[in-house]
Amino acid sequence: MGRLRRARRMLLLVVAVLVMAYVGLCVLVFVNQRRLVFPVPPGAREPALPGATLLRIPGPEGSTVFALHVSAPAGAPTVVHFHGNGEQLADEQWLAQRFQEAGLGFYAVEYPGYGLAMGQEPSETGIYAAAEVALEHLYRELGVPREHTVLQGQSLGSGVAVEMAKRGHGTRLVLITPYTSIVEVGARLFPWLPARLLVKDPFDSAAKAPGLKQPVLIVHGTRDEVIPVDMGQRMGTLLPNATTRILEGRRHNDVLDRPAILQELMAFVREGARPAAVFQPTP
Repeated sequence: MGRLRRARRMLLLVVAVLVMAYVGLCVLVFVNQRRLVFPVPPGAREPALPGATLLRIPGPEGSTVFALHVSAPAGAPTVVHFHGNGEQLADEQWLAQRFQEAGLGFYAVEYPGYGLAMGQEPSETGIYAAAEVALEHLYRELGVPREHTVLQGQSLGSGVAVEMAKRGHGTRLVLITPYTSIVEVGARLFPWLPARLLVKDPFDSAAKAPGLKQPVLIVHGTRDEVIPVDMGQRMGTLLPNATTRILEGRRHNDVLDRPAILQELMAFVREGARPAAVFQPTP
């Protein structure tokens, strides 16, 4: 009996240690999760592209919202671009130049805590607030008609683009390597953690997708090592008016390397210059 009691005590002790370790790991992930979701690249680089303007727009609570703007030729649409979580505004120069060369407008928005907007903690609500400020500036101060704007989001930015579309911005939507939600991404990366309880910034695009009526183009690679391709495919089934392009052999960061894909994307964007209804925000 004495041996049995000692064995039970030892088992309880081991279980207690494991539970404490698991809880401690959950707390560690919860506290540090924004470093995982928002791996801000080091340094702050100012974009420099001939013909483009770096804007400093007064933002919420005395902050500054930074945006890179390439003016659209008369009658052409402007692409409003939201970048990935490991990039900053200066990294979008090459893409801005491609749209510029194609005779399209380009407007990239920086996230709080990134690049020139360092000093703030990145968050879902903070990014949405900055995006709203930048979009209103585009309409009111730069004179770009709402019906001539196309939203485009890449990786993390796909969730920002979906939210802005939900709020009534953009007549078209381009999603490059999109996810269903950060909760689901976290659950796949760490299946042994209760992701739904821990995630502060869910970016739940899947829940918003059925209410978006805009035409949508989704581009995703079959070998995406960051966001599984089935997430892009699922978004294509959830969005009522989506075209999904699955690129064989492409990874997370090389889906736009093919000139044919960029041309297809730009052709889709140009359709946004045709008369279309302005979509109302989804309740």
